[in-house]
Amino acid sequence: MTDPRRRLPAVHALVASARAAGVGDALSDSALTDVARGVIASARAGTPPADWNAAIAAALTAARARTLRRVINATGVVLHTNLGRAPLAPQAMDAMREAAGYAALEVDLASGERGHRQDHTTALLTRLTGAEDALVVNNAASALLLILGALAKGGETIVARGELVEIGGGFRLPEVLAQSGTVLMEVGTTNRTRLADYEAALSARTRCVLRMHRSNFQITGFTSEPDLRALAELTTHRGLPLIHDVGSGLLLDLSRFGLTGEPLVTDSVRAGAITVFSGDKLLGGPQAGLIVGPTAWLTRLRTHPLARALRPDKTVFAGLEATLRLYGDPATVCTTVPVLAMLTADPAELTRRARRLARRIPGSRLMPGQSEVGGGSFPGAELPTTLVALSHPSPDILVTALRHSDVPIVARVADQHVLFDVRTLADGEVPVVAAAVATALES
Repeated sequence: MTDPRRRLPAVHALVASARAAGVGDALSDSALTDVARGVIASARAGTPPADWNAAIAAALTAARARTLRRVINATGVVLHTNLGRAPLAPQAMDAMREAAGYAALEVDLASGERGHRQDHTTALLTRLTGAEDALVVNNAASALLLILGALAKGGETIVARGELVEIGGGFRLPEVLAQSGTVLMEVGTTNRTRLADYEAALSARTRCVLRMHRSNFQITGFTSEPDLRALAELTTHRGLPLIHDVGSGLLLDLSRFGLTGEPLVTDSVRAGAITVFSGDKLLGGPQAGLIVGPTAWLTRLRTHPLARALRPDKTVFAGLEATLRLYGDPATVCTTVPVLAMLTADPAELTRRARRLARRIPGSRLMPGQSEVGGGSFPGAELPTTLVALSHPSPDILVTALRHSDVPIVARVADQHVLFDVRTLADGEVPVVAAAVATALES
């Protein structure tokens, strides 16, 4: 039998056919030719389409579609890095949309004089953390790069060997920090570091001491590390800054919800450290690196050339400001900030939401399960949840179909079941998920 791929049309013939059918009228000849070549290449690698003009039209539609799209997170991983980490509060989204046009980013509307973009968040951050001063940059890694570049370039930074971690995307902290021009002086062992280890490493070349919270893994058993306040006293006595990267930006004590092990930003500030944390994790805002601490040190950061290179844009400041304002009401913040609402959700409410979803998906059933915090926050913590489980002979095919829904749905697969964790579903997303499942099962 002759392989149908041997009878593929010529590019110019396919372009002429598309023109005659009115496909791609808005494209130039060269642009339509590129699309035709792509369609033919796909056919050569697979199966030729029954309708070439329809294939070109489909390719044009795919090329015009946005790739950064809204998805529905049914995985139960609250801070899902691949899905953008923290979902923003409606107030933050509104603020970012409003700031997308002209915005009072660096102008004082009262006086008409030039202002500074940091002014939109500095007062809020100092009030919420108790710090003297605050600075916002692109992310926590860039915050460390700025701090070490401004305070430790050409000298040594002391850090515990067990805190030299690898962060997301295969980036290793020592390699990132080396770009600042400082030399990392490792002390202690992987599992045990004492105050005396830091003290013994101090020299005329020492510029600062760095303390890293191990946010994406745990070391248990025979371990020790010095108290942060004792470390701060040691550095203060030598006139050196203590930098503490606390990771996820926890401003509230969540221990009553069974979540322990993450350092509070306020505790680090009270100890006297320059404190670094992320904006898009437990804080629940847009991606940003937040630096809070003594004014004397932050003034040096603010005036360093890297500060301008690493500054966020107007939409980030707008979203961050709106998020921080929600923390002004401690009585409602666990309901108004989506990340906190998901982490502190009432198990009974999760069960009710799961029942609503299960009733809309024939053949599904409820089963107990565990959600994850994600984002390198609260490593090892498990949050009891109620899953909606749908048995399917080819669950991988079903979850692929769900990802191709009009609003993509991301779910989990385990033991021939597609699992939907309602912890990360809003009430209004329940019917959307059910409709997408029905469509996927029919296809």
